[in-house]
Amino acid sequence: MALITLRQLLDHAAEHDYGVPAFNINNMEQGLAIMRAAQGCDAPVILQASRGARSYAGDVMLRHMVQALAEMYPDNHIVLHQDHGNNDATCLSAIRHGFTSVMMDGSLEEDMKTPASYEYNVEITARVTRAAHAVGASVEGELGVLGSLETGEAAAEDGSGAEGKLDHSQLLTDPDQALDFVSATQCDALAIACGTSHGAYKFTRKPDGDILAMHVIEAIHKRLPDTHLVMHGSSSVPQHLQDLINASGGEMPQTYGVPVEEIERGIRHGVRKVNIDTDCRMAMTGQFRKIASEKPTEFDPRKFLIPAMNELESLCRDRFERFGTAGKTNGIKPIPMDDMARRYASGALAPRIAAAKAA
Repeated sequence: MALITLRQLLDHAAEHDYGVPAFNINNMEQGLAIMRAAQGCDAPVILQASRGARSYAGDVMLRHMVQALAEMYPDNHIVLHQDHGNNDATCLSAIRHGFTSVMMDGSLEEDMKTPASYEYNVEITARVTRAAHAVGASVEGELGVLGSLETGEAAAEDGSGAEGKLDHSQLLTDPDQALDFVSATQCDALAIACGTSHGAYKFTRKPDGDILAMHVIEAIHKRLPDTHLVMHGSSSVPQHLQDLINASGGEMPQTYGVPVEEIERGIRHGVRKVNIDTDCRMAMTGQFRKIASEKPTEFDPRKFLIPAMNELESLCRDRFERFGTAGKTNGIKPIPMDDMARRYASGALAPRIAAAKAA
């Protein structure tokens, strides 16, 4: 089997200076398209399932679907990751169902709408981390609330998104607090807030330094050079997919995502995991609409799904190549989760932050 933990993959990415796209999945077709792209460019991959995806497909279906993908593509290492866990039960049940990594999003309270206190975030993230590490699973924490620096609001996706206006102190992760957070929680990766948000409608104009604070990533990386950083809300919302959807009956208002070149900049400053969901949805939906518009008599779902999968495969392959993930899977020797658990217990995988503190 080709399932590995997030920590192992991101350690390799840091050593070899690349980033890994984390694609959200809900069904077989998405999984096949992503894995075809991974196979085509010899890339490891992170497959993410949100709480919404787990409700939609069911844990048993997701587990067996990813196991099937691992058997079909045994040379491409896969991380199965819980995206935006809201409490202990969500995270630990994911591990019980075969996930090798979980995100505990303590930046929001359990309702995933109310910004949480720093103390709450530290407490619950540390608790989940201790439990996950005991069985060898990885943990991603989050510090700062995802949301737009333009509007002060967060777009919700799969039930995750703060309600109401947020101020800049909530929307931008503080580098000093990030150092304390990683030290207190022992998390394996840290999702930071730099002005991105969930969904397609991130920015009303091409983002610049006023609304996409890449300098925050650079500052955190200086304080925590050995911590794996994560960019959430990092779909680029490609113009050609907006045009495809609208040319086929859609009504997407003009919008802007995170430019790929800015993500590449982030990778040069410690970003190792890049979350992508909206772009994948747009790729498939654009082809659904195109086929429905051009062939109104068509009723075979496969005639819609095959072009949609091809569009998604093309998108994923582009990201693997742009992020430097292509060609990296053969350099990774899988470490069983039991061995990872022993390494955590021995302290071998504790965050390396002493030098940063001394600085």
